[in-house]
Amino acid sequence: MNEVLRPDPDALLAQLRSDEARAQRGKLRIYFGASAGVGKTWAMLSAAQRERAAGRDVLIGVVETHGRSETAALLAGLDALPLREIAYRGRTLAEFDLDTALERKPAVLLVDELAHTNAPGSRHAKRWQDVQELLSAGIEVWSALNVQHLESLNGTVGAITGVRVHETVPDTVLDEADEVVLVDVTPDELTARLAAGKVYLPQQAERAAQNFFRKGNLIALREIALRRTAEHVEDDVRGWRVEQSGPGGAGGNGKGPGLQAWNTSGAILACVGPHEGAAQTVRTAARLAGQLNVRWHAVYVETPRLQRLAAAERDRILAVLKLAEELGAATAVLTGSDVAEQLAEQARRLNCATLVLGRSQPETSWRRWWPVGRMPLARALAQRAPALDIMEVAPVDSSRRLSRAPLQGGSVDSDDHEKAPTYWPGYAWAAATSIALTLLCTPLASVLELSNIVMLFLLGVVGVAMRFGRGPSALAALLNVAAFDYFFVPPRLSFAVSDVQYVLTFAIMLGVGLLVGQLTAGLRFAAGVSTSRERRARSLFELTRELSAALEASQVVALGTAAVRGHFGGDALVLVTDTADQLVMPDGAPQGFDPQVADWAFRHGQSAGLATATLAAQPWHYVPLRAPMRVRGVLALSPAQPRWLLIPEQAQQLDTLARQIAIALERVHYVEVAQQAVVEMESERLRNALLGAISHDVRTPLTALIALAESLQTLPPGEHAEAARAIVAQAHELHALVSNLLDMARLESGIAGGAVNLRRDWQSVEEVVGSAIRAARTSLGGTVVQTALDPDLPLVEFDAVLIERVLVNLLENATKYGAPPIVVGARAEPGALVLTVRDHGPGLPAALLGHEQKLFDKFTRGEAESATPGVGLGLAICKAVVSAHGGEITAENARDGGAEFTVTLPRREPPEPAEAQL
Repeated sequence: MNEVLRPDPDALLAQLRSDEARAQRGKLRIYFGASAGVGKTWAMLSAAQRERAAGRDVLIGVVETHGRSETAALLAGLDALPLREIAYRGRTLAEFDLDTALERKPAVLLVDELAHTNAPGSRHAKRWQDVQELLSAGIEVWSALNVQHLESLNGTVGAITGVRVHETVPDTVLDEADEVVLVDVTPDELTARLAAGKVYLPQQAERAAQNFFRKGNLIALREIALRRTAEHVEDDVRGWRVEQSGPGGAGGNGKGPGLQAWNTSGAILACVGPHEGAAQTVRTAARLAGQLNVRWHAVYVETPRLQRLAAAERDRILAVLKLAEELGAATAVLTGSDVAEQLAEQARRLNCATLVLGRSQPETSWRRWWPVGRMPLARALAQRAPALDIMEVAPVDSSRRLSRAPLQGGSVDSDDHEKAPTYWPGYAWAAATSIALTLLCTPLASVLELSNIVMLFLLGVVGVAMRFGRGPSALAALLNVAAFDYFFVPPRLSFAVSDVQYVLTFAIMLGVGLLVGQLTAGLRFAAGVSTSRERRARSLFELTRELSAALEASQVVALGTAAVRGHFGGDALVLVTDTADQLVMPDGAPQGFDPQVADWAFRHGQSAGLATATLAAQPWHYVPLRAPMRVRGVLALSPAQPRWLLIPEQAQQLDTLARQIAIALERVHYVEVAQQAVVEMESERLRNALLGAISHDVRTPLTALIALAESLQTLPPGEHAEAARAIVAQAHELHALVSNLLDMARLESGIAGGAVNLRRDWQSVEEVVGSAIRAARTSLGGTVVQTALDPDLPLVEFDAVLIERVLVNLLENATKYGAPPIVVGARAEPGALVLTVRDHGPGLPAALLGHEQKLFDKFTRGEAESATPGVGLGLAICKAVVSAHGGEITAENARDGGAEFTVTLPRREPPEPAEAQL
């Protein structure tokens, strides 16, 4: 019997989430062509007219006709959004109005020129980013794109046509499009259209025909467009096969094994180097990963030599890494002295099968004959990772550079790693050390052997290397060798050498100096890397430890702000939400902070501002605080060194800090929710107990009062007095019940507000006990009450009325649940007065043994359901009064039967009689 294939729950959950996200997201249709003039906009408008005729809400966001009459004629009947005017450098630019489109929310929106660069001051730098926001809002978007605008093909097309296009779109936009419509014409037809003025105006058309629109170029571009469209179709087929295979490999019909997903050939690792062609390496790796449908990574290895690069060159490397992220790569910066070893280790760690690197520059004529040279990187990688496929990318005459906008708000000199290194002090110290050693060893030349003097000079080289690094140590080695030869090796004061053995000594001294300098530079570099990693790990550890103890959102905000400021410097803000789920802005916003950008990052759950693709001109970086359940706020950062935000490790550190803060805010939120739930549950329990008690115990005297009042109409006059006495007794019981409720409410509110008004005075305990017995006589009936009072009880300071009420409640409780006789006792102990009320009944209920304090909770009765009247407030009132006096009340079973309640009140020695009278 074949085993039933069970679907994987994780796969099913992932599929459900994917389907839900796809259902909420709008569809993207891209009209794709080899070049301008093939008819993409015309085809898009024709389809829009058909959709309008079918009854769909079609809206034109922006369409560029470029003066073509046939295209302009298709605009008739289609609603169009007015363009938004932006003032820029004395001119007025017309741009697509994103906010109005989001508010209008049509069924289909036409947004032409997908690769267009928006005017400065727009929310997004590129129009394709506007389209992404429209799709997230659930709007279906149609757009147009030429093949030369794809980022991964930018270098290839530029090399073919000789024209570099600067407006590009990441390949992921085309890959994630729901529909790609290829608009294709032959090169001859396109050339004829160009000559007829259907593509550009006559002057532009003449220049285009001589440059871009040459037949060879058009043929090559058409081939690339066809291949790229075929790749998209292939992805659609592959996705369909995976969906049809079903979870666990079952077919879509559930009757047997279906089509299986295609296996991949392994991930790709792109090596980003410091040279100009690194961007082309990244683009080629992205193209290769798209063709093979595999994940890919980009890595830059920073060596001690590369760490000393100028700021402009470091910016270029960061720009290439950012380009790799835009193209879908996971980026990283590694540190080490051996590039090949680091790349091979990274490839093994990430399970990469192919490594893409730039082609090495040809050696100059003098290096070609230099006997000591570095092994080419490809050969070194082949030795360290024989199973790794290595692809070299040809260089191109283009480079990727950063905009200067991310550098606003911070000085390059504010970070030690960005300062231009100064070597002259080290070289000066190397020369000074050599001179000092020469002066020191000159008087010792007649005492020490030359071998010992050599050791002193070597010690000087080691000291310079430890303090100043490789370059100064090499200079110190050369100067020490020269000084040793000139001043100490015979013939002295001459560079001539009488003994050939000293040549070996010179060579060893020089070699040791250079070796020590090299090793020291490596150690200093490794120590710096370890320090940086330890600093990042320590900041995360400290933040996690401190957040674990935070119990309020304000504590999380303070700790998170301090941690981010401590790591990145500059200024930072942690913005949280209020009860209405609105972002709370600071009262005094710091300079450059924009509340609207922070709110946009919160609502869209995306980073914005500095070093992002959204409102990149902002001097602040805004990160949404994403928690497992929802976005809990926004982390705003104005770093001391903005360039750090473009370094993958620092960006990951910021994301990790933001995630820790978000999780802490969510934990605090749910702690508050749990506390509120507990309070509501307790309130509901007390409410139900109160309603149950009142419905049970108030109903009985009310029923009796009604019955007795009705009986007065039928009773003879002689029995009216007896009925009146019964009515009075029932009214007293009802009055006592309501009095207990009111007293409990008064005492509870007084205790909560700290304002219980006690009328303390020096009282006689015997008098208070006697008055309590008299006050409880109605409830006691014929129950016998005995007293056991010490004969010499002192005066005690307390509120006589409230303590009398305590004794009355205890006597009534003993009458209801105990048996006679009831014994009231009082004794004086050092610093305390002890009052006891004991009965000789069955004692405390067995369910309360070990939990006697529960008797003093509100609405708690000795028997949950019984005919004994009461709402369970008498003992609670006793506890409240005794607690207000600073005393304690307890209950326990007596040794020879019955229950005994003990009240302990603090006391001090009574004053002298004269003082008492005053």
